[in-house]
Amino acid sequence: MGKDDVKLMTMWASPFCMRVKVALAEKEIAYEEIQENDLLTCKSDLLLKSNPVHKQVPVLFHDDKPICESTNIITYLDEAFPAKPLFPECAYGRSRARFWADYIDCKVHPAGRAIWSTKEKDEVEAAKNNFLEIMKYLAGTLGDKDYFNGDKFGFVDILLIGLTTWFPAYEKYGDFKLEDHYPKLAAWITRSWARETVSESLTSPEKITNLVIMLRKMHGLE
Repeated sequence: MGKDDVKLMTMWASPFCMRVKVALAEKEIAYEEIQENDLLTCKSDLLLKSNPVHKQVPVLFHDDKPICESTNIITYLDEAFPAKPLFPECAYGRSRARFWADYIDCKVHPAGRAIWSTKEKDEVEAAKNNFLEIMKYLAGTLGDKDYFNGDKFGFVDILLIGLTTWFPAYEKYGDFKLEDHYPKLAAWITRSWARETVSESLTSPEKITNLVIMLRKMHGLE
């Protein structure tokens, strides 16, 4: 499979783009990366044409056909390129993976954003508590396993690990450490980041935190 067959439109800070890059790396699919540099003020014509509904990255192109939305893209990749599967083998396992995918997509990033996007102490505290409550259920389903599907890094791990690049910013402005509340979940993050497919696909948390600092200044929160 050559790079001409698969292209990925990304933006460096998007955790949703990062998770697709991890999936591509895990499945050893070569691709060409197309960077969107300014999603705030100037979205490219290619992005607007390829994803006219949400106008957001990531967009995957397979044989010039656009596939949008990160979870949908990763599901597509697992179906279109069945080698090195990311989903569990059994139907029940796949159903649980889809359940937790929806939970992660609906809750984690919006809850984290709520922590750093205000300077009101009461709002920060409420947002932090909500984020930790969300993490409680993820820590519970992880349990004592190495990964969410047991001993194999897979679909749910990929969806969540991309979001963790933003976690240090949440901790900074929420004044907490995830490890203090859910040490096994924190250990999972460390274990996952040790994978080359992850570490080479994700933007450094320090760079993301610096972006958050800049965004807070732009919005008068610093």
